[in-house]
Amino acid sequence: MSGPEHEEQPKEQGSDAAFASLSILWHRIRSGTFGEILDDWRWIFGYSKKYKGAIVYYTVLGILSSTMSLVSAVAGKFMIDIITGYHTESLWILIVVTLGSAAFSLTVGNFLSRVSLKLSIRVGNEIQADIFDKIIDSDWLALSGYRNGDLLSRFDSDVSTISSNAVSWIPNVIISIYNFIATFVVIWHYNRVMSLLAFATAPVSLLMSRFMIRKQREYAKKTREMGSKMTTFEVETFYNMDTIKAFGISDLFSRGLRNWQERYKEITLAYNMFSIKTSVLMSITGMAVQYTAFGYCLWLLWTRQISYGTMTLFLSQRSRMQSSFSSMVSMIPGFLNTSVSAHRIREICSLPKETHTEVGEAFLSRASEGLSVKMTDVSFSYVSGTPVITDSDFHADPGEIIALIGPSGEGKTTMIRLILGLILPQKGTVDLVCGDGERFTAGADLRRLFSYVPQGNTILSGTIAENLRMVREDATDEELEEALRAACAWEFVEKMPGQLNAEVGERGRGLSEGQAQRISIARALLRRAPVLLLDEATSALDVQTERRVLRSIMQRDPHQTCIVSTHRPSVLNLCERVYRVMHTHVVQLSKEESSAMAIDF
Repeated sequence: MSGPEHEEQPKEQGSDAAFASLSILWHRIRSGTFGEILDDWRWIFGYSKKYKGAIVYYTVLGILSSTMSLVSAVAGKFMIDIITGYHTESLWILIVVTLGSAAFSLTVGNFLSRVSLKLSIRVGNEIQADIFDKIIDSDWLALSGYRNGDLLSRFDSDVSTISSNAVSWIPNVIISIYNFIATFVVIWHYNRVMSLLAFATAPVSLLMSRFMIRKQREYAKKTREMGSKMTTFEVETFYNMDTIKAFGISDLFSRGLRNWQERYKEITLAYNMFSIKTSVLMSITGMAVQYTAFGYCLWLLWTRQISYGTMTLFLSQRSRMQSSFSSMVSMIPGFLNTSVSAHRIREICSLPKETHTEVGEAFLSRASEGLSVKMTDVSFSYVSGTPVITDSDFHADPGEIIALIGPSGEGKTTMIRLILGLILPQKGTVDLVCGDGERFTAGADLRRLFSYVPQGNTILSGTIAENLRMVREDATDEELEEALRAACAWEFVEKMPGQLNAEVGERGRGLSEGQAQRISIARALLRRAPVLLLDEATSALDVQTERRVLRSIMQRDPHQTCIVSTHRPSVLNLCERVYRVMHTHVVQLSKEESSAMAIDF
């Protein structure tokens, strides 16, 4: 699931994107949804308001820089008039003014760029850290509705868009408006017709682009879609490289890549040809307006209504006005895109949070001596009307190994999630109970009492030691080795180059599946939590190693409560009780049924 639908945001550059954005903005105003954009920007300003002093400073410097640029241009006009008129008595003053104002604008411009970057990084880091904390604390079930790629896109791309505009957008709007008005006033002072002609230049180009927007947007959309499909093909190929090699179908994927490349080339070349034609037409239009202004200036010069310096000022400031106008209009796409990014981030921030319960240190201390897990009359469903667990009971006590068995997809992992408090039952209770009877409902603040080995490979790139110390940063090398021995993993780790400091790749590359599982078990044991959850955590081990690991776990901490979710009946003889999950019900098997299943295996 990826958030609510939004109208497609313009990706084109220049006036096409600006015009499309104006259309979207007008549509939002007419439909009454413009308030959503304002809400998004209020949220952004919540982060940027602490930098309001820097924003004002940035704005003032930008206005000063624009003013000095105009002063430099006017001084240049008088300098040209002096030289062409052979009046040199004030030349040195104008040279100083021109060079000084130009140097000021250059220095301030670079300084503003530096300030803008610093503020953007600060705001981006602050937003990203805040969003990260909110994602981590979001309800697991609500968060699982978002694809990982979508979350990463919001976390990186959307935050980057927000941070780049959160501080600089308003100052840039003010500076551009000031620049446009000030330039217009300067030209108006010398010649009103020329000022109106200069004003008309940018809108003419903008209106001309209206007739080419649809086709260009179609090409841009096709190009982006094709690029996305190519990226998906490449990512899936590299991710499944082992399978591709195992089946010997490398040639199939090589042909597939070349096919995608050919299709992408055709669309890209067609888009390129359209862009060339568009560029030529726009250039002709721009040149027509430019030469009109140039011809008018020549006529004024020919009739001696203006000086050569004034003509130079007109032409340079006409371009400046056009640039300022384009800058103002181009901020509308930024305004909308930033709003969309903020909306996507706010959507994540508004996810329901995990339930937190205050747990006293006294309870945590007693829990370390042994903790029972009790589920009473529990019912749960991910989707309303489709039950996964119905009216079921379960309990596990300290010093016991309790098995959860059943067909794949029947609800064993759901049981583990209920025990961890990742999901909450719609009916019934899941409690953690101390020896004295004090109990708390399973939830986020009680997960410190669990060690957990989930399904699949959970090894991260880095050293063996780094993977283990994730759960206990202060663990000594001796404690790491002891946990590895308990998980029957030290026997291969000690043979690796560097032993505890041996490097492993992403998703445990360099390790077999069974080795990766044993390191994951060692990591869970290192935490020394009162409850150990193993969710298919021994599926890649042979029967003998599996039994050794489970016996070692209980010998290491006889007060630990161990719950094992498994497909394999091979360990049932080691278990105190066995629960079968089938047809939404959790049922305790009798000793005879458990023994029979173990013998059948």
